[in-house]
Amino acid sequence: MTIPVLVVAGFLGSGKTTLLNHLLRASDTRVGVVVNDFGKVNVDAISVAAQVDSMVSLGGGCLCCVVDVSDLDAMLDRLATPGEDGEALVDVIVIEASGLAEPPAMVRLVDASENPHVTFGGLIEVVDAAEFHATRDRHPQLNKHLRHADLVLLNKVDRVDDVEREDLLALVRDLSGGAPVVPTEHGRVDPDLLFDPVRRPEPRFKQLSFEDLVEVPHSEHVHAGYESIEFTEPRALNPLRFMAFLADRPDGLYRVKGWAYFGVPGHEERFTLHTVGAHLRVERDEWPHATAPGTSLVMIGAGLDAEKIWAALDETVEPDPESVDPLDMASVTRYLR
Repeated sequence: MTIPVLVVAGFLGSGKTTLLNHLLRASDTRVGVVVNDFGKVNVDAISVAAQVDSMVSLGGGCLCCVVDVSDLDAMLDRLATPGEDGEALVDVIVIEASGLAEPPAMVRLVDASENPHVTFGGLIEVVDAAEFHATRDRHPQLNKHLRHADLVLLNKVDRVDDVEREDLLALVRDLSGGAPVVPTEHGRVDPDLLFDPVRRPEPRFKQLSFEDLVEVPHSEHVHAGYESIEFTEPRALNPLRFMAFLADRPDGLYRVKGWAYFGVPGHEERFTLHTVGAHLRVERDEWPHATAPGTSLVMIGAGLDAEKIWAALDETVEPDPESVDPLDMASVTRYLR
């Protein structure tokens, strides 16, 4: 298994560090942090230092301007390379990019990594709802950044009224070219939307935190605004129709994960899907012993029409997979990592 590397980008003041601190607090998953701040004093690193046991900080310049990726590889090696016990230090790595960074260049750096234990996990663009138009005026390149994002977090929506919020959501969705746009307050987003959390048992004895002592209403939990839909199908799927479904996902569908079965001659293996917004990564492996082939997916989002989604997925079922042209599998295998 490889460790996903997420790049969190956004202009100064959008809420990237707030998001990162939230992820560190809200998940039992071991999150490795690479903070890229611009300047000699790494303010972002200081602001998250209390949240992690150890962290890697890149200061003194913008990471996306580094030509040689060996420096970044060294950072990823420290976090992702398995130790003597065969286990890596972390389960997921998040790079918080400088507000001056160019997101596409950041992605290219991660993709160019020579570390076999990591893989690019998606580009998250954080934008400030309250300052969106002012930010866009100061930084016209915001439009380009949004087009490259796999998932957009429209942050600080609590600072705008309902009408402006809906107008901004529509505008940002249009500018992002269809990438999912998630409204957030104070960077609070369900970690399930960004990576597969690793649940670990809590220690038998631990110091109680304030959150342990105060019962938080369910409606205030981060996950309360999201819902999940499951789809299981023992029959094979048509690769072209299934990939068309993923490419044209319903509004509000932010995450799809699980595995798919196509049954096309020469491609009978299990295809595991990892998605973050519009980013898709596929891994191929053999079916576990005594496991019948089939498709099993979990879809996470908000305001989902379950019946419509199930109907759309039913349309992807292929009654005669042996008749499918194996070349059609290129629509799937192009995403193999």
